[in-house]
Amino acid sequence: MKKPTRVNHPPEVALPPGNRALVAPIYQSVKFEFETVEETEQYLRGERPGFFYTRSSNPTTRQLEQLLAELQGREDCLVTATGVGAIAQTLLALTRAGDHILCFVETYNPTRYLIRRVLGRFGVTHTMLSIEDTTGIERVLAAQAVRLVYFESPTNPVTKIADLAAITRAARAAHALTVMDNTFAGFHQHGEFDVDVFVHSLTKYASGAGDVMGGAVIARAELIRTLHADFRSLGGTLDPHAAFLILRGLKTYFVRYQAQCERAVSIAQLLAAHAAVARVHYPGLPTHPQYALAARQMRDFGTIVTFDLRGGEAAARRFADALELFALTPSLGSGESLILTAQIMSGRELDAEQQRISGVTPGTVRLSIGLEDVGDLTEDVTRALAAAGP
Repeated sequence: MKKPTRVNHPPEVALPPGNRALVAPIYQSVKFEFETVEETEQYLRGERPGFFYTRSSNPTTRQLEQLLAELQGREDCLVTATGVGAIAQTLLALTRAGDHILCFVETYNPTRYLIRRVLGRFGVTHTMLSIEDTTGIERVLAAQAVRLVYFESPTNPVTKIADLAAITRAARAAHALTVMDNTFAGFHQHGEFDVDVFVHSLTKYASGAGDVMGGAVIARAELIRTLHADFRSLGGTLDPHAAFLILRGLKTYFVRYQAQCERAVSIAQLLAAHAAVARVHYPGLPTHPQYALAARQMRDFGTIVTFDLRGGEAAARRFADALELFALTPSLGSGESLILTAQIMSGRELDAEQQRISGVTPGTVRLSIGLEDVGDLTEDVTRALAAAGP
């Protein structure tokens, strides 16, 4: 073999029997091969396991999928390049022209856009209620055929809590699928409820470092099989190296999530006691209107603390500008504490009544609590509250 050939066909290094890497290798390869045409055809017919093309499946991404499915208490999973990709591909794969979606005002802005604008162009209609309108949910499900009920809990950004038992029970009775964005709650929560499909942004708590993007769709194996062909053709594949980084981040997932929740409770209590704060939206506080529901459904109350400043938009701007440890930037779940103001978060396409339902006011601020020392965070927030004024 000449050297120009050898560099394209390097020697293979195989681990001997009984010898394995403690951390699985990154299969940074687009292509895989079988020994013969017949073996390849058997794979393509589904008669033998293996891998062929990474857009369809890859050993590294497959390891991540199997881990996430187990964490969420479901049979299987598909990972995608971004969290929004997971949402978009799920919505596209599960709906067709003439279908109807029940969704909610208190939902991530890009999700509302996908349902209202993108799917709307293809003949998918929707009804949008408040996640607190249990009677309305039952009314809509009884009045017409609904393909999907799409919701999240806690909601972004004001952490309203969906009544999971009531929603899933009503949807099941109406033969509608439930799709839940479970990103805020994490992989260890809500798996005991009768949710058909969980979607997550892996960019947040799974990674934990804020340096890689990804999404996941988790469901029973039969449903994942129906999604797989569309996902493969839509092409929003997670890169194997990104999958490896997320797998690495998941090693500390439980430690990070619980530590961040502990800090979030401290910050929420500080805010609730401060005169400049009109209201704190944190489901772990007994003053939260759905505290009892959250306590029944959740093991941890989350790392997002949202609150309303009495001084409105001007106070929110002063507060954000005075912070030193909180970065003014999107996302959540990483080691750094983050902040967003209402002007960045608000759904500009919502009408006045929908804006009211959303719970976002000009003085609303969302904090994502990180892993900094709780004393440092408390000092930073206290100083910024003083700058925000009464």
